[in-house]
Amino acid sequence: MANSKAVTRGKFITVEGQDGAGKSTNIAVIAELLNTRNIDFRQSREPGGTPFGETIRELILNSDDDAFGDKAELLLMFAARAQHIAAVIEPALASGQWVLCDRFTDASYAYQGGGRGVNMQDIFDLEQTVQGELRPDLTILLDLPIALGESRAGARSKADRFEQQQLDFKQRVRDAYLDIARRQPQRVKVVDASASFNGVEQAISKIMQEFLEAQAANPPSAE
Repeated sequence: MANSKAVTRGKFITVEGQDGAGKSTNIAVIAELLNTRNIDFRQSREPGGTPFGETIRELILNSDDDAFGDKAELLLMFAARAQHIAAVIEPALASGQWVLCDRFTDASYAYQGGGRGVNMQDIFDLEQTVQGELRPDLTILLDLPIALGESRAGARSKADRFEQQQLDFKQRVRDAYLDIARRQPQRVKVVDASASFNGVEQAISKIMQEFLEAQAANPPSAE
């Protein structure tokens, strides 16, 4: 029997940041960079990415703030994530595709942990249970002052459940994100999202160039 061709596992890139940081715009920048390198990738988002996940997204973002408690919110996020990993992320990575995702588990640490005040150990335990060893290979964190994020998000669209939170909630979210970046500098790269569009694009391009060069210099073994 002929040997099947070995497949090199894809890379998992996530983009994080508080509301108004420009994730959608800059994810498009990353997608274009991957396209120019002829890298096959799958683009997705959290919560969401599957029909089940999109239903949960609608529930979480558009319910009244007192519709369910903080731990219920966290569990809903991880329920959507479990399906997302099983149906989209893992199959793509295993097939050799890269995955570019708008938010992942760092958002749970930031929003449910930092913002809501849910015990970080509870989030860690769910992360271990749902993800196993799966972690992003690269995370780009778009950071900007809360006031600027407020003005950008307010001008963009109707506020969702998280965008309606008070400023102290949003500051805790930002602080939690920056704490993750301080603790995991090899994975999480912070970009000043308050800079001009060209400035942000250049910063992201530099990060991606370095990441791609590192992959080329240290190719993973095929599975």
